[in-house]
Amino acid sequence: MSESNRPPESYPPPELAVIVPVYNEAGNIEALTERLRHSLQGLDWELIFVDDDSPDGSADRAQEIARRDRRVRVLRRIGRRGLSSACIEGMLATVAPYLAVLDGDLQHDETLLPSMLQTLKREEIDIVIGSRYLEGGGLGTWDRRRRSMSRFAGRLARTLVSADLRDPMSGFFMLDSTLLHGCVRNLSGIGFKILLDIFASSPRPLRFREIPYIFRERRAGESKLDNAVLWEYLLMLVQKTMGSVVPVRFIGFSLIGGSGIVVHIVVLWVLFRFMGASFIAGQAVATLVAMTTNFFLNNMLTYRDLRLRRWQLLRGWLSFVLACSIGAIANIGIATYLFQADSYWVISAFAGILVGAVWNYAVTAVYTWRHKAG
Repeated sequence: MSESNRPPESYPPPELAVIVPVYNEAGNIEALTERLRHSLQGLDWELIFVDDDSPDGSADRAQEIARRDRRVRVLRRIGRRGLSSACIEGMLATVAPYLAVLDGDLQHDETLLPSMLQTLKREEIDIVIGSRYLEGGGLGTWDRRRRSMSRFAGRLARTLVSADLRDPMSGFFMLDSTLLHGCVRNLSGIGFKILLDIFASSPRPLRFREIPYIFRERRAGESKLDNAVLWEYLLMLVQKTMGSVVPVRFIGFSLIGGSGIVVHIVVLWVLFRFMGASFIAGQAVATLVAMTTNFFLNNMLTYRDLRLRRWQLLRGWLSFVLACSIGAIANIGIATYLFQADSYWVISAFAGILVGAVWNYAVTAVYTWRHKAG
């Protein structure tokens, strides 16, 4: 029987799926695929690129390769972004019993994948992790600032998980798929550190082994490490500490709202005390400025994956100001009602703030960042 006439059931699933989240990595995709072909010779594997609609044509480049090699697949996500969520979707898109995650920038050592697979199969462990902090590993050409940031983030991470991980910030690892399916509903999918998310979300302590590797220099493209990524990392730590009762977007939204109070006071002081404007005029301008800064910070950080651009910014700003204006009225009304009902003034004020914050978050999530907001 020719291969083209074989029944579908005669094709066994791959043993290993390599998940590669990409965003603007068109210059690396061909080289990474070729390196994996060389490193994984003799193994039954598949490669899944998860592309967040890269403007540089990363998905098109990957699809060209997939047309020539059926082991290569492309999962293209429209209207959403995020490294951790991309990894989760990629891992859920395969039936392979073993799953590896590595970046698309060629900085991880793909030659270690066969030994990682053998370690995972031979020993009674759940996950094998590439570590930059074991003897024999290293951070490559990182400068002092980035090394310090990595170590600080690692110390924060170790306060969240009980495992004695040397490199909890690693983005290079391989796991048994049963581990993923056992904790997937608890994953936050926030930010860029899916390994830490898995350890913090597992219902039981994980059996792991770390192996050393040296972090390579990026070959093409640009680093995605920016302030928004660090913000998402901190939010993920906060959510994992508090639990999933409070949505992580609401936490970020509220923190930015708190910063808006500082902006409001500063603007009011400048206008009223320094420039001689009336209190009412100063209050009105300060309120508008605080709302505007809150809008742009939320657009850049809280709703980074749904970021509004160009003309959408104007529409989003108008809806945000309108929603928050109604929220301010609700804040004052609830606080005044409770205070007049002989409630303690601090409790009354806090209740008003809480009602206003929940209103602002709920309404702006639907109407301001309404494109697939969740």
